[in-house]
Amino acid sequence: MNLRQLEILRAVVRHRTTLAAAGELAVSQPAVSNALKAMEAQAGFPLFDRINNRLFPTAEAMTLYKESEAIFALHAKLEGRLRDLRENRHGHLALMATPPLAYGLLPRALAAFVRGRPQTRLFFDVRRYEGVIEGVTGRVAELGFALGLSNHVGLAHEVVHRGEMVCVMAPDHPLSAREAVTPADLARHPFIGLERGTRLGEALRDAFARDGVPFGATVEVRYCNTACVLAGAGVGVAVVDPFSPAQGGTHPVVVRRFVPTTPVEAFMLWSEAEPLSRLARAFLDEVRAAAGDGTAGVTPAPPPGPPPRHP
Repeated sequence: MNLRQLEILRAVVRHRTTLAAAGELAVSQPAVSNALKAMEAQAGFPLFDRINNRLFPTAEAMTLYKESEAIFALHAKLEGRLRDLRENRHGHLALMATPPLAYGLLPRALAAFVRGRPQTRLFFDVRRYEGVIEGVTGRVAELGFALGLSNHVGLAHEVVHRGEMVCVMAPDHPLSAREAVTPADLARHPFIGLERGTRLGEALRDAFARDGVPFGATVEVRYCNTACVLAGAGVGVAVVDPFSPAQGGTHPVVVRRFVPTTPVEAFMLWSEAEPLSRLARAFLDEVRAAAGDGTAGVTPAPPPGPPPRHP
């Protein structure tokens, strides 16, 4: 007895007539009647007693009905799993990102992603650049996100956002009156620098060198969000990626353009060794949407007026 025959038997048991069973199964009444005759011939015993145009299941039919419950429960589960896979609502996705993207761009994409996939499990880790590269190449994470990227064998990548480094400071800082801040301006004030050897730290040192200004940091930090917190607290002025100022902190900051222009590119990357899962491709679409909605980076606000009377 195949699955379709069991489905017909179950419908007749529930409805007691071939007409009602045919309606449920969207087939003709003769098709149901012929299927019942074939099942009884195949089984070698009656499955229903026919009384006053109604069909009453025999003890043998009820045994088949009960035993088939597990089969149809499993079938329903498989159909649900297929539907979830089709709609990318079920599964596991591992992500890694450097702090500026983990706290800036990705939360919006994650929020949109999980709203329609409540059963999907996510692993989201925040690491330095080297850790993200190692996580993706080692298949600990299916997707990685980082600012700046060198050529790495076996890694595919896509630029998701292009921006520029910006200058951040406390709202009452003298440089907040300027539309743009230069290395020469920063040399006259306490300055929060980024760690040597990091991508943004080296890019910042290169900008100072292009302007012929010695790089002299009062405080040096590893992460841009740390620099933003310190700048808001009045420790000094910092030059950071365009995502970090929007992450929020105890103290507000104002954002100004930094000149010379120092480009920053945000990359999403994955291993070329295996094809991306449907979930991963769906999440990349959410990241593209978040990056393209006009809020991926921070646009420096115009200086307030009147300007402070500090020198």
